[in-house]
Amino acid sequence: MSEITYIRGDATAPSVKGVKVIAHVCNDIGGWGKGFVLALSRRWPQPEAAYRAWHRGRASNDFGLGAVQFVRVEPYVWVANMVGQRGTRTGSKGVPVRYEAIDAALEKLAGKAAELGASVHMPRIGCGLAGGKWSRVEPLITERLTARGVAVTVYDHGESRS
Repeated sequence: MSEITYIRGDATAPSVKGVKVIAHVCNDIGGWGKGFVLALSRRWPQPEAAYRAWHRGRASNDFGLGAVQFVRVEPYVWVANMVGQRGTRTGSKGVPVRYEAIDAALEKLAGKAAELGASVHMPRIGCGLAGGKWSRVEPLITERLTARGVAVTVYDHGESRS
């Protein structure tokens, strides 16, 4: 069983060889405009366009908590739009993150990564605007991905604090 690799850097620019899937968490209301998605949109237009079309067509597709949309952005790079948060705001129902939805999405991601022979790259999913705790998300990644031999790199953005 491999372990999660943690590095400081940009999850939209993995520097490893081979097929890569960049995974991130989206909300279930069609919102795309804050957080990690901005970095994705600066790099490629396709993930946002695909997500918005997927949300628009939700009456006749699988869009919803736990669903994943795989968008190919380069010959060896895919983006996994994983629906893992309900809404966008913290309120009476708590934070937007839904751990069970992230777990279901990671299960689908594991299958796609195995099919592609891909490594997975991500920020600390569900822990930014979604309000989740890494102590709850990390074990899901370990169970669904690294325990199955999928190489996972988690990126912390910004300057290191020594």
